[in-house]
Amino acid sequence: MFHWKENRVLVTGGAGFIGSCLCEKLASLGSYIVIFDNFSSGRYDNVEGVLKKYADKVCLLKGDCTRLSDVKKAVSDVDVVFHFAANPEVRLELNDPENCFEQNIYATHVLLEALRQNCHVEKVVFASTSTVYGDVNMFPTNESYGPLKPTSIYGASKLASEALINSYAYLYDFAAVVLRLANIIGPKSRHGVIPDFIKKLRKNKKELEILGDGTQRKSYLYIDDCANAILTLCEKSNSQVEIFNIGSEDWITVLRIAEIVVEEMGLKNVKFRFTGGVNGGRGWKGDIKKMLLDISKLKALGWKPKYKSEEAVRRVTKHILLIEGQ
Repeated sequence: MFHWKENRVLVTGGAGFIGSCLCEKLASLGSYIVIFDNFSSGRYDNVEGVLKKYADKVCLLKGDCTRLSDVKKAVSDVDVVFHFAANPEVRLELNDPENCFEQNIYATHVLLEALRQNCHVEKVVFASTSTVYGDVNMFPTNESYGPLKPTSIYGASKLASEALINSYAYLYDFAAVVLRLANIIGPKSRHGVIPDFIKKLRKNKKELEILGDGTQRKSYLYIDDCANAILTLCEKSNSQVEIFNIGSEDWITVLRIAEIVVEEMGLKNVKFRFTGGVNGGRGWKGDIKKMLLDISKLKALGWKPKYKSEEAVRRVTKHILLIEGQ
């Protein structure tokens, strides 16, 4: 039986959006937590609250996953590692190939080398992405779908990291859980379609630019649902290496997201201007136009999402507007 109070946990990228929310959950369960972040995209205000509330159990270690000395220090006395550190940008103009290799693939290699030399770590949980599937012809898409053909450098870097983790887990005898995440959204998320639409509408309340043709359709999951799913998998997965999809059971178009944001901002007569996109109406080159994950494997462990995609989008929009004072 897995007991969080008996475990010391490392969260790489712990000051990021998903990592910080996970730290709050773990702290409430009584874990001792090391938050490890280089603050390239993570933010101190994401973890300030948990550091103050659980000062006796949570510590912050600033460092970089590409430096072995930093990582060795971080893993020196932990039982479970949540590896969430990465450059989170999917779009090529925001995340060039060299950076993707350095921050995603090489950083994972460095972490695994530190674990190999410090073999008391029992389990590694890795935040991968639904983009590893690429363009698929089966919806919803299950974990056994293949061949995997990512269309973005980001997706390719995550798939390469999955392979590294898989091999190290078998060779050096620790368990690994790979999380293929849908679009995870929440009040702390600062990039993505919802913050982007809000920012654009604050600049121009009469017109909203929408990348692509608006028919892009994807699954969105609220951050609390995501964190609960991650904990469920860590507690209940018992194979050497397991891969799980995490997402909602439905999907929503970009056009509908735009309509919800406009509604929640109380705006009227907003003109939607579609860029037309690339490669059949995608928002950008490498974008996956349709994504819906099969989560039946995860649900069989007793988890299910509380919010559907549209509910999650509306909830996050309300939160962001409230936090920022609209």
